[in-house]
Amino acid sequence: MGLSFYTFQSLSYTIDVYKKKLNPTTDFIGFAAFISFFPQLVAGPIERASNLLPQFFKQRTFNYSQAVDGSRQILWGLVKKVVIADNCAIIADTIFSNYAELNGSTLLLGAIFFSFQIYGDFSGYSDIAIGTARLFGFNLQQNFAQPFFSRDIPEVWRRWHISLTKWFRDYLFIPLVRRYPINSYTKVVNTVILFSVIGIWHGASWNFFIWGLYAALIFIPSLFIKKKKQTSIVAQGKILPSLLETYQVTRTFL
Repeated sequence: MGLSFYTFQSLSYTIDVYKKKLNPTTDFIGFAAFISFFPQLVAGPIERASNLLPQFFKQRTFNYSQAVDGSRQILWGLVKKVVIADNCAIIADTIFSNYAELNGSTLLLGAIFFSFQIYGDFSGYSDIAIGTARLFGFNLQQNFAQPFFSRDIPEVWRRWHISLTKWFRDYLFIPLVRRYPINSYTKVVNTVILFSVIGIWHGASWNFFIWGLYAALIFIPSLFIKKKKQTSIVAQGKILPSLLETYQVTRTFL
């Protein structure tokens, strides 16, 4: 349980030390605590040694405001998990268990409910992990940032499972870019490699590999379209999103 998460954390430590981006620690207990930190051990977020490891060597005292903030995030994570995800799962499971007898529009409805289920499940767990760590005086990185309000596919990957995306970007994609000359061919090949590995990371079966290829396929057009990177949130400073933003968010979600 949690194998891929503590493997990735120990890998990032090893690679950063090898590349001299990080000084190796001489404290085995601190290192072991970093690898096996229980709040985020099962499902992330995937932490870097440069952020989490030094926090084990700081003296901590109870901070009331930080504890309240952590408790609030735990509660919000439980709402996502128990209220949203578990109830969506009832509908999605019912539809998918009878898929051969149902029409296409019902199956589409099941896919939509499953989308909210997996988001509530995963981001809810991340909130619980981040909030629990905060009770102990640790700050973990944000793992989800309103991904269903993304306006294009690259923005989805900047907002969904952020710690995983950054990990693969820094330890797989950027080394590939640096190793081979940048042209249209290598852009496509590197993107296919990246998403194929992300797919296999989610599960060692052909359906996850094919999902990774599909993710690459819908990401590739953005490599050749010169477009301003979306950094703001939808409807920032406004009550409602514009018609264009509404169209972009709906299109991207579908």
